[in-house]
Amino acid sequence: MPQAMALAPVPMIPLRTPDAIQTPTALALGSFDGLHAGHRRVIAQVTEDVDGAVPTVASFWPHPREVLFDEVRLRLHLPQEKLHLLAPLGIRQLVLLPFDRRFARLSPEEFMAQVLVRQLRAAVVAVGENFRFGAGRCGDAVLLRKLGRLHGVRVRVATLLGDGRQRISSSRIRSALEQGRLEEASRLMPHPYRLQGRVVAGRGLGRELGWPTANLQVNGRKFLPREGVYGCWVRVGDEGPFAAVMNLGPQPTVDPAAPSAVEVHLLDRTMTLNGLELEVEPVCFLRSQQTFQDLDHLSAQIGKDARQARQILLSQVVG
Repeated sequence: MPQAMALAPVPMIPLRTPDAIQTPTALALGSFDGLHAGHRRVIAQVTEDVDGAVPTVASFWPHPREVLFDEVRLRLHLPQEKLHLLAPLGIRQLVLLPFDRRFARLSPEEFMAQVLVRQLRAAVVAVGENFRFGAGRCGDAVLLRKLGRLHGVRVRVATLLGDGRQRISSSRIRSALEQGRLEEASRLMPHPYRLQGRVVAGRGLGRELGWPTANLQVNGRKFLPREGVYGCWVRVGDEGPFAAVMNLGPQPTVDPAAPSAVEVHLLDRTMTLNGLELEVEPVCFLRSQQTFQDLDHLSAQIGKDARQARQILLSQVVG
């Protein structure tokens, strides 16, 4: 069983609205998507020497670019997924700051006075050195320090972090996932990439082929890796992990016009999964999507995928 999917109880912290947080706060401010080492450097600034303030992560929701430029910003971690990842870092609450066009018009001075001081009662604020805030992103870390001194708020600025090749960033993690490089993504975060979804009724074709699948309904804001077939670990509530094969994408052989889907087949195990929430940890990219001449050839290839996935996953357990 891989260490990352051990059955130990998962610590959780509360997800709060700004008017329901515990104060005063020591705020790590940012989206922290991926919670990579650079993000952790910022977060570490609010977990020590904060004189009783509550270590807190504060993030805008939705992403400002969604509101201002109608961009789709898919997340490596949805807010609920961050809760058990932040707790071991010493954070005690996650607060989402509702971002709209009115919020976007706040000047840096208004943001400090109205949001950080009055609403969140920040005693300490930590950001990365590339942090920008206020209307038109006109405020930077230097201005934040200046405003902090005026309001009696200690501002801590963390330098950017690299790994000897380039800066560690959420964009690099997304790029690795887009290319199916799961080990690299996990190293950069540094924790396994996972996705969650509720099992919904499918067409039942997999069962007819001898490969029953659970069809997952995944949050549309979740960033998904490259389309294809993966070996993965699956957790069902407190049970698991179970070895599985996941197909991510369309079904070119069965129904080329069907939308992209997430389907999971548990290896060597039969369970009733309809309506349950599954957590999936893709471990290895096996192959790209491909079209087969008939269902028999498709079934034979799924068998090959299953054997390859079983071998790779078993090597993790033995190792």
